[in-house]
Amino acid sequence: MSHLVAPSLLAADFANLEKDIKIVNTSMADWFHLDIMDGVFVPNISFGMPVIKAIKKHAQKPLDVHLMITDPHRYIKTFREAGADILTVHYEACTHLHSTLQEIRSNGMKAGISLNPHTPVYLLSEVLHEADMILVMSVNPGFGGQEFIEQSYEKIRKLKKMLDSSGSKALIEVDGGVGPGNAKALVEAGVNVLVAGNAVFSSQDPVNTIKELKNINK
Repeated sequence: MSHLVAPSLLAADFANLEKDIKIVNTSMADWFHLDIMDGVFVPNISFGMPVIKAIKKHAQKPLDVHLMITDPHRYIKTFREAGADILTVHYEACTHLHSTLQEIRSNGMKAGISLNPHTPVYLLSEVLHEADMILVMSVNPGFGGQEFIEQSYEKIRKLKKMLDSSGSKALIEVDGGVGPGNAKALVEAGVNVLVAGNAVFSSQDPVNTIKELKNINK
């Protein structure tokens, strides 16, 4: 399977969101990536259900929703109703991760686990088979536009080995400081899904930047 590209709408123009949704719809992008922040789990607040519902109305591609919030299990059904197709929760935010992942799946969504930069991948060994995706944060979550943490390559390689040896089919997603400059190295390390925000929406030609990210192996 070739890798997927999921532009992060956190970097979009919120005064003209429909325009940026159309850009993603008409591009080679595979998913919309939506970062939900509560100002508690991370030191920032992004957007909630009304905005997700508005995006869903216009999006022609799946919504990949990344929850950077405390107690995510309380809102699983609500996010499904708002339009999430993939729901990712943080390892660090879940007391009962196993049951949270099962509930996400039972609500008809793909289930993802996200790891902060300081969290080692071996902590996921008991739940790999409950996850459809593992999201490696390559910056500290909470703000867009941060510099990529170089140690992330080694973390991704370790995770890839774990998934291969366990027989898990979970995808590896990476988010933070991703762009045309490091996309090829990330895919070579084992990444299946590239999340890019600033690299896409700050570029002169977002559609072409998405194409570049998609065609790195060609």
